[in-house]
Order: sequence, then C-alpha cells, then structure tokens
Amino acid sequence: MQIPNTPRLTLSLMTLDDGEFMFELDQDERVMHFLNGGVKTTQQQIDTVMLPRLVQYLNPTKGWGLWKVDALACPQNDEHQLSGQYLGWILVRPMYFFTQPQWHNIELGWRFKYDSWGKGYATEAAHAVMQAISQLDEVTHISAVAVEQNVASIAIMKKLGMTFQHKSIHRDPLGDTEAVFYQKSVL
Repeated sequence: MQIPNTPRLTLSLMTLDDGEFMFELDQDERVMHFLNGGVKTTQQQIDTVMLPRLVQYLNPTKGWGLWKVDALACPQNDEHQLSGQYLGWILVRPMYFFTQPQWHNIELGWRFKYDSWGKGYATEAAHAVMQAISQLDEVTHISAVAVEQNVASIAIMKKLGMTFQHKSIHRDPLGDTEAVFYQKSVL
C-alpha cells in the first residue's frame, strides 16, 4: 500500500531498520508524558520490545505498521522551521491486536515530535492514512484510544470524524491503561 503525499507531508511505511527514528522520537519527556509519565525509551527497549512488536503486525499490503511522517520542503513547513524533517509516525493495526484482534476495525495512533505539535501535522497525516486504509474492503471501522487527559489526541480523533464510544481499560501485554475509545464507521 502507498499513501500519497499531503500538501505538507510525505508518509512511508517504516521498516525494522528505522529503530533510530523510534528512539529519537521517544527521547522527549513531553512526547512520552501521556504514554508512561514521561520516561524516555532506551535503545534496548526499541530493539527488544518495540521492533519485535512491530514485526507482529507489520503488513505492507494492508498498510499495517508505523507510517513515518516527514515534512516536505515547502513554504508552509518553512514557517515552522520543520521543512524536510522527520516529525513522527502514525500507527496502523487491527484494534486490540495483542489481545483479541478485530480485523475489520483498524486502530490508528500517532506520536509526533513536540516541535510539530499544534500545527495540524498529526491530523493531516492521520487523515491521509485513514483515507487509504478505509479503501480496503474488509475495513468497516477506524478506532483510536487515548488516556482521558490527552485532550490534544482526543481533538485529533474528533477532527477525523470519530465519536466517543466508551471509557474502559485498554488491555495490552505491556500494561493496561484506563482510556477513552473513539471510532468512525467507514461503511
């Protein structure tokens, strides 16, 4: 699967050779705040936990994986001094992948560098990914999860047309978290 460039961004599916980008992103406590209280990810965690998890759901044909987001060299990005830079990634995988996968319900997630926050990049990238994933016949829903205090991520979910479904425990082998669940039907 390919995802076309947006007016300001280029997206490419990350590979197992892209661990340095994952590490770079996770070195800012502000980026990690709502994920684990602000603890930076170590290179060992990238190599022994994050990349092996990526291997489990990576499926280029279906667009599952982490989509690397880079700012295009363009005047709009130059205003923010981010032109040509790596900004973050968009997660794509079946909802509840590590517990009870829902193959028709695709989870979107995002993690972006602090310098790119508040400029619409995450929404722009997530929208492009959502549009591409929604074209697959088996996909009926797109979902996202966040801790309730992460109002910026919830705002992105709403901008993508997702609506609140429920608040409950999000189960994951790395740890369970109380979260809010949003969803959009693509039928």
